[in-house]
Amino acid sequence: MKINIASPIHGTQKVFDIEDEKRIQRLYEKRVAQEFEGEILGDQFKGYTFKITGGQDKEGFAMKQGVLTSSRVRLLLSPGEIGFQSWRAKSGERRRRSVRGCILGPDLSVLNVIVTKEGEEKLEGLTDRTVPRRLGPKRADKIRKLFNLTKEDDVRKYVLKRTIQREGKKPRTKSPKIQRLITPITLERKRRKRALIAKRRAKSQEEREKYQQLIARRRSLVVQKKRAKRLLLLRNLRLKELGAIKAEEAKKKAAPPAKKVAKPAKGPAKGPAKAPAKESPKPKAKAAKEEKPVKEEKAKETKPAKTEAAPKKDKPAKEKAAAPKKEAKPKKGAQ
Repeated sequence: MKINIASPIHGTQKVFDIEDEKRIQRLYEKRVAQEFEGEILGDQFKGYTFKITGGQDKEGFAMKQGVLTSSRVRLLLSPGEIGFQSWRAKSGERRRRSVRGCILGPDLSVLNVIVTKEGEEKLEGLTDRTVPRRLGPKRADKIRKLFNLTKEDDVRKYVLKRTIQREGKKPRTKSPKIQRLITPITLERKRRKRALIAKRRAKSQEEREKYQQLIARRRSLVVQKKRAKRLLLLRNLRLKELGAIKAEEAKKKAAPPAKKVAKPAKGPAKGPAKAPAKESPKPKAKAAKEEKPVKEEKAKETKPAKTEAAPKKDKPAKEKAAAPKKEAKPKKGAQ
């Protein structure tokens, strides 16, 4: 098995090939992120302490932390995770990929470790030399941590710079742009941004109040219009009623007086309606009585009255007077 050992302090890395299987078997059942003594790998690593960071099996599948198995499994991975490169996927895409568990086993071909503690002897090509860092830290907090600085110190003076020399050109220096750096200009920009936000908020609040006032005014106008419309409608209805009353009064004044109609009997009519009875002719008895003395006076003047003949003459007069009395009786059909 190949052991890839890296030294973060010296900035070096070297691969050691260990053929003794008995030494490698002592690493079995260990997991990623565990530490072990260097004497397990050989006497040259006496006093060293290594930490397991990963590895690959014989087919090239990488070990994944958190998969508690010594075999290969298929998992649904997001872009950027171990076993699924981000440039192969679309945004939001996930794929099912094969990964190796985090427990060491005989199917591994390469084991990656780092030096956490150095021993007495120097390892050739690993701890006997120091490779300077080509690029220094870029973030402000990491620069402070590297040089043990405080917040009052100016980080810009401690940025690692490198010189670039080219034929026929002057050498120039190149340094990274410090990220998350707080300067007086950034503070001023922050204050200005906050002031602008407060100003916009006040302006929007003022415009909102004006808009609410406008809406309230429009609503009041609508209510007033409805009320005026209702009052106008009631007024027109009242005027129509008054006009109708005046027209009726004028008609009554212009029309002739109506004739009196006989009131019908109060009681309800029983049976079929009867035709009105014809007026019977009045008896002429009085007229006959008035004519009698006139004729007697004339007879007395002309002739002397005979006592015996007088009653005989009166008979036809009485009969004449009695004759209209019989006619005065109404007929039975008329009743």
